[in-house]
Amino acid sequence: MQKDRLSNLIHLHFIVFIYGFTAILGKLISLDSLPLVWYRMGLASLFILVYIRFSKFTLRVNTKTLLWFTFAGIIVALHWVTFFLAIKVSTVSVALAMMSTGAFFAAIIEPIVYKRKIVGYELLLGLLVILGLYLIFRVETNYVYGMIIALISSFLATVFSIVNAQLVKENRPSVISFYELGIGTLFLTPLLSVAGGFTSEFFRLEVSDWWYIVVLSLVCTSYAFIASVKIMRVLTAYTVMLTNNMEPVYGILLALVFFGSEEKMNLLFYVGAMVILATVITNGILKHRTGKKQPSPKG
Repeated sequence: MQKDRLSNLIHLHFIVFIYGFTAILGKLISLDSLPLVWYRMGLASLFILVYIRFSKFTLRVNTKTLLWFTFAGIIVALHWVTFFLAIKVSTVSVALAMMSTGAFFAAIIEPIVYKRKIVGYELLLGLLVILGLYLIFRVETNYVYGMIIALISSFLATVFSIVNAQLVKENRPSVISFYELGIGTLFLTPLLSVAGGFTSEFFRLEVSDWWYIVVLSLVCTSYAFIASVKIMRVLTAYTVMLTNNMEPVYGILLALVFFGSEEKMNLLFYVGAMVILATVITNGILKHRTGKKQPSPKG
């Protein structure tokens, strides 16, 4: 059992490493953020459909569930568009540092959604996140637009996560992912049409772009999502959540390797990023300890 946990933990770190590599691919692909996400979601939904058919899962859902899938699909489409836009107009490091604010947004949104009181330490940690953001905004003034876009993306990602946390209780992750990715593709299609995207040139991509997009949709989206859910059958949600906080670390290190001096920031940027990351990890530890103190339900 211990050996099984260790192998799953190593697998989880590999998946988080893949998530960090997503930002690198977004920078390498020459497409703008809107067509990039359209290709990513469209191809990923097709790959997952093949997996569902092979596994013989049913795609039948009720109307209410389909409406929630639609909402989540639109949110994740907008999240990815803004995320890749932030990378295009700033740097991978800046975008990933801003994405670390997800736990801060969750601390604000969850009390509203679940109608619970705001926890005191969450407010304190929220102030520390603001401090980290202040340090980054102060020294990287050339990327303010990218930072704002990335913060919007982080907010959308938090909303998406909260919605999916409820949907996954009664639906297969692969089915959820198929509908959300497919609906997201349909949502972006008219936007691309208005922008004049569907021309012959739109489908004439560089060979390198095709390779990057296939890796992005198949490995970084379809595989990573399904594999991460399977891992949760062995590892605790806390372990998964805490490990996911390594994504910006892996991403920023990868950005330095791939893009060199372009990704090197002022020292205060890294101080601010570490303040945010440390706050997120502290939040996870405190939530875990608080959860342990809760009495277990009987029966």
